[in-house]
Amino acid sequence: MSPIQKVNQTMQTESDIAQILASTVRSWAQRYALPEAGARDASCRFDLSLYRKLDAELGVMNTTLPEDLAGSDLDISAPIAVIESLSMYDPALALSYLSQELLFAHQLYHTWRDLSRPIPLRHADILRAKPISGMAMTEPNAGTDVLAMKTTATKTESGYVLNGIKQWITNAPVAQYLLVYARTGQERRDMSLFLVDMHSAGIAVTPCEKKLGMRSSPTGIVTFADCHIADDSLVGNLHEGLRPMIRNLAVERLGLAAQSCGIAKTCVDCMKDYAAQRVAFGKKIDEFGQIQKMIAESYAKMRAMQTLIEATTQRIIDRHPDASIDADATKLFCATSAEEIARNVALLLKHLKTGEKSEFPTDFSTVLGPVKRDAEALAYAKERLSDVQSRVACAFFWFSSRKLSDTSAYSLLTDGKLDKAE
Repeated sequence: MSPIQKVNQTMQTESDIAQILASTVRSWAQRYALPEAGARDASCRFDLSLYRKLDAELGVMNTTLPEDLAGSDLDISAPIAVIESLSMYDPALALSYLSQELLFAHQLYHTWRDLSRPIPLRHADILRAKPISGMAMTEPNAGTDVLAMKTTATKTESGYVLNGIKQWITNAPVAQYLLVYARTGQERRDMSLFLVDMHSAGIAVTPCEKKLGMRSSPTGIVTFADCHIADDSLVGNLHEGLRPMIRNLAVERLGLAAQSCGIAKTCVDCMKDYAAQRVAFGKKIDEFGQIQKMIAESYAKMRAMQTLIEATTQRIIDRHPDASIDADATKLFCATSAEEIARNVALLLKHLKTGEKSEFPTDFSTVLGPVKRDAEALAYAKERLSDVQSRVACAFFWFSSRKLSDTSAYSLLTDGKLDKAE
């Protein structure tokens, strides 16, 4: 019995379960993920055995799915806790987990559940198997403007034929299945979601070159060239993929915010530990006001990140009408704050290194390099640039004040009408 199943049997509240799960995952990650995290990052190597070990020992896959689908029947706070805890020691491992857990398993199951329709047998069997998986939405010329995607799924007598290119797809080089968004009609919103076996003919995956951050999480370009898929590959209703896409983007952004928070926690811990050990001018440097200010401000931002994530998580669970805008705001604040905190720890360790010869402990030097780059990647590259994220949040805010739908906010933004809205 996995730890998450044991905790479930104690009849704790879901908030208590998330806290216990976070503590369990932190201990596991510190023991198994941290020791080789730097080496994996340097070589851009995905450790499949470690990834499998994560679920085999902790049972953290399919957390939001019912037990008959090999799940734990928990709310979204469980995977968010796992992502934050993993990110403290290996953000790349957390990213691959996020892609499978939130972008694939959670989205596939909840798309059917939200339609009040039974999940197809093949889809259910795939979820029970817990395959390495992900979601393919971004294209070379359709990132923020998702409605500009060019990938098509053309109806045939036996199913559909996929043609197009998807870019920056997490887990693509190792994935067994992907959820793929494709255009299925002539109207701008005519998009549908498909469950695609990556071993199908007509699929080519090209691993991405060396990335800025989270290098040991595999990322690739997926090309579909007359890829035939069966009728039962369609997820949800035809031409209605936009609604589950937007709903799940809120969950994804919350997960990315949790990643940022995990990175920030490690940076703050590193700053406190290092400042308590380092001696300059005959004093521990944590006695200097400038250092105290840097640590205090970093800690305050980290705690604000935690509070915001908790509040937004609850709004998503409650299906609050402002959940989407809150997810945008949470990701925006947490990603940029984590980058600032990572810059502080880099400044502290690098600047105070000068003057006398000393060697830093391994854990400090590990934070200074890969974790800082991971924070920068979240702030500037992963899931929208910060200024674009602000613009998305603005569209959601404008529409939420008028009690209109989330999809309308995206249409307003991508049609270039935001500045003309009255």
